[in-house]
Amino acid sequence: MKITRISAYQVDLPLHEGSYKWSGGKSVDVFDSTIVEIETDSGETGYGEVCPLGPFYLPAYGPGVRTGLKELGPHLLGMNPLHMGPLNQRMDAALKGHAYVKSGIDMACWDLLGKVSGRSVCELLGGPFADDFVLYRAISQEEPDAMAAKVAGYRDEGYRRFQLKVGGDPDVDIQRIHRVANQLQTGDKLIADANTGWLMHEAARVVRAVRDVDVYIEQPCLSYEECLSIRRRTDHPFVMDESIHGMPELLRAAGENAMDVVNIKISKFGGLTKARLARDLCVSLGIAMTLEDSWGGDIVTAAIAALAHSTPTELLFTATDFNSYVTVSTAENAPQRQHGRMSASREPGLGIRPRLDVLGERVLEIG
Repeated sequence: MKITRISAYQVDLPLHEGSYKWSGGKSVDVFDSTIVEIETDSGETGYGEVCPLGPFYLPAYGPGVRTGLKELGPHLLGMNPLHMGPLNQRMDAALKGHAYVKSGIDMACWDLLGKVSGRSVCELLGGPFADDFVLYRAISQEEPDAMAAKVAGYRDEGYRRFQLKVGGDPDVDIQRIHRVANQLQTGDKLIADANTGWLMHEAARVVRAVRDVDVYIEQPCLSYEECLSIRRRTDHPFVMDESIHGMPELLRAAGENAMDVVNIKISKFGGLTKARLARDLCVSLGIAMTLEDSWGGDIVTAAIAALAHSTPTELLFTATDFNSYVTVSTAENAPQRQHGRMSASREPGLGIRPRLDVLGERVLEIG
């Protein structure tokens, strides 16, 4: 089997809630998603998706995906898409860095591998574990009472894990954490995610002020070293996210006991191949994980579900159902939330069927 053509589609993904807000006054109203299509000489076609969280979250942005694909794609024509090792090696040699650009290609190749083998990507990744897995709900940054009301509403929908967007004024964030904590019941979990928004002295104030609250602290400061400093002065469970760019940072953080939970985003690692490697390392070290991506729609959600459902239940802290946040569906048969939980497709590949009428015209064709 050989790759004969690589194409890209661009789709806008508006939000049901209108906007998504987090630290530093950052917000997004419409997400810029790129759907990657890989065609082969056997007639099989695979699909992937990359959707950065705007240009000011990670070193990634929507148009950059398509620009990178234009540079990278010609190097992959004629390669066997089922040979993930050589394919990823070629991508890394042809384009240094820019892991997010490579993620959609790698994801589409896993979709192809599943279709050709007649197995789901979840099964190929080692699962499934249990019948389903637990989701979290991200709570966009607002005033404390509004965020508490959102948590109460989503709790009624079945969610039991809530990622509270903080990282603003420490005094207001302390109120946010306390107000939301008052809404929770036994078995619920609360994560205060600052998304790098606090300075060290601000983070120190917050963790001291919420010492009596059962809350996880996620990525309080910009740098790894700053986060490690806060980790060492609090007894709250600690989550690392933005500082973990790949395997070297993950290994360092594990060696320095920098976290209890790590957030593994598929596109940040460069696709399912490398995200699985990171996942398996964490399993061997006993580090719990949130498995997700920067953002996305139905195809990204299917890939997250495959990775999460193939992860041992006791080490899967939580995962994300991004397709429930947005108003546009790009594929049929994508996994859907059920009372705050989800399961991966059992159909071959990612199990999705792209809605070609929604994807529209190709914005890039290589081959």
